[in-house]
Amino acid sequence: MSKLWPQAIAAPRLRLFACSVLLVASCIVPARADDAIVDVHALPRAEGAVEDTSRPDRYRVVYRLPMPPAATNAATQQVLSADGWVRYIRPLEERNPTLNYKKGKQGLSAYVTGSGGRMDQSEVSYSPQRIYANVPFPDGATEIVFDETRPYLSCIVATPLDATMAFFAREMTALGWQKLTAETAARWPNADLGETAPNGVRAFFGHDDSDGYRRQNPVMLTLARRDDGKIKVEIRVAPFALPAQLEAGDDRAGLPMPKPAKSSQSLGSATSPARQAKGAIIAELPAVLAFYRSELQGRGFRIEAAAPGTPDDVTLKVASAEETGTLKLSRQYDLTMVELSMRATEAALAARAKAKKDADDKFMADAAAMAKQVIAADEVRRAQQAGAMSDAPVKALAGNPAPIALPETAEAVEFDGSQGRLEFKSTSSVKALAGFFRSTLKATGYREAPTVIDNPTMARLEFSAKGKSVAFTIMQMGPKVNVTADGSALIAAAKPAAAAQAASQQAKDAPPLEADPSSALPVPKERSATSMATSKAPGFDTPVRLELEASVPADLNAVLAFYRAELTKRGWQEKPEGAQTSADKARLAFTSPQGPAVLTLGRARGETSINLVQKNADAAAKAEILPKPGQAKLMLGNAGDTDAVLTINRQAVKIAAGTGSPKTPKGPLLDLPPGKYRYEIKIASRAPVSDTIELGAGDAWGLMIGPTGQALPLPLY
Repeated sequence: MSKLWPQAIAAPRLRLFACSVLLVASCIVPARADDAIVDVHALPRAEGAVEDTSRPDRYRVVYRLPMPPAATNAATQQVLSADGWVRYIRPLEERNPTLNYKKGKQGLSAYVTGSGGRMDQSEVSYSPQRIYANVPFPDGATEIVFDETRPYLSCIVATPLDATMAFFAREMTALGWQKLTAETAARWPNADLGETAPNGVRAFFGHDDSDGYRRQNPVMLTLARRDDGKIKVEIRVAPFALPAQLEAGDDRAGLPMPKPAKSSQSLGSATSPARQAKGAIIAELPAVLAFYRSELQGRGFRIEAAAPGTPDDVTLKVASAEETGTLKLSRQYDLTMVELSMRATEAALAARAKAKKDADDKFMADAAAMAKQVIAADEVRRAQQAGAMSDAPVKALAGNPAPIALPETAEAVEFDGSQGRLEFKSTSSVKALAGFFRSTLKATGYREAPTVIDNPTMARLEFSAKGKSVAFTIMQMGPKVNVTADGSALIAAAKPAAAAQAASQQAKDAPPLEADPSSALPVPKERSATSMATSKAPGFDTPVRLELEASVPADLNAVLAFYRAELTKRGWQEKPEGAQTSADKARLAFTSPQGPAVLTLGRARGETSINLVQKNADAAAKAEILPKPGQAKLMLGNAGDTDAVLTINRQAVKIAAGTGSPKTPKGPLLDLPPGKYRYEIKIASRAPVSDTIELGAGDAWGLMIGPTGQALPLPLY
């Protein structure tokens, strides 16, 4: 009994499962193939074709032939024509090298080009082309122009007029078109179904149901006898089905353009001395003319006829308070071609030039005034800060991490023995620190080489001994003095492996950095400090330079990964040449949509410092401050009341007093090779002032001289 019971249950379950399978199978209906799309893999090919199967694609096939493109083009047309494909040209695309074909309701595009950069080899590409608005092509038709979207057809046939009309009446009906009557066209206001045409006849057809196509507007078939006895055929959207009142589309060069438009283009902009807008409008000429009369008059233009004109060609004069020009309308195929050209008057150009000069003058005047204030405030601040610093001799620091002695007033010491670099801050004066290093290094056998920079606010010291060297830059920066040093004398053993591994593990455990969405340039939310600087050229609102500085309590590699990801999202491309990355610093160059950009990262006080500079090349070119390729540019100014002479790179340049003021908005411009330059400034009755400036390739700097001869460097680009 125990063995029979499972069998009694199993049999009904198997029957139920079988019925379920049959039910599911009966519900499965094969998907119907889209017979309007041609299988490009089954199309004929020229003899010797070899298909490229490296990237399989259902809707595209590519094959190669060992012959020049011209021969391949002819062979391709021959095999397609023999297979029943009829070639056509789209309206306004007479010069397009793509071969367009139609066969029944299917379309095809073929493109022939050279292969692998060799012109003795060819490559052919087949792609299906959907016919959205199908009309029949007569047998033996020539000069076929066809648009599969509206539809539009123009061709020449040699058959008699009656036979041609009979062909279209039959074939249009087979494709789902019905001849329009007064009743079926009643919903179209002002529908004129007249069958007479100049030297020919007309007929109108409608296509209300889809039948696999988009719903179509009524079309007008026109057959006209030519002088050579042939028939000109044209099928186009019936004029009464086109819009009588046009709406404005997007402006082109600040000039109106109606819609619907098959194509449009422009030259110049709304502020250019000359500008032009062109378009191909899917509408009758009177509707386009009415649009422009209304739109231009609404924008303050005056319109008058320039010539008598014809129903298919109209030229109008257009003028405003600042511009004059012409509006030309003409018919091509079933389109109204628009060409609106405007040129600013001499008075308007003069007014624009004056407005730009006034803006430049104001900018430079504001910049000069600001520079005077900054220079004066900086001199006062420097004097006060220098007076607060101690010139007293300094003792050596205990527990020194560097291989040379450090002063006991050293703060925030950063020493990289692998790179031979040292940085710290101090409350001692420049004079006291210079004296400390001179005495301590001399005592250990180092000899000093004299330099040209040695004053109360800045000193450059260079020492050497037994094949080793070290150089110091000591500069007063605010209430403290910054000291940087580098050289082989600072090379020391690397950090212990355990410490490096601990730092690496800490970086791996840290969460990924998030971007601040409110920042113009990407910067992590997790930052301890940030600043953004913008440089604009005189008379221009578009910044030519953006500079972001920030400090982030994160590992350098984490910050580097953050910027590579964020900048890639913004369309920036990293330039591999010149990239510099190490454990404590990185410098990467990018190409951004606006222009070149540079990211510099470093380690300071346990954090990663960020400096990101993005330049706008177009704005700099318009402002005439774009450096020549591989060069740097320096703009000079003089905010003082006395002429100054600046000598740099063996060039002496006189800078008149007030340069940078409204009278002389732009100072002298110098093109210099990239590098570090020492310059000297001489002003009558004052001692010469010397300093240095470092110019990078592609950089533009301003150097504004103050009343005392001190110069303020300002990054421009």
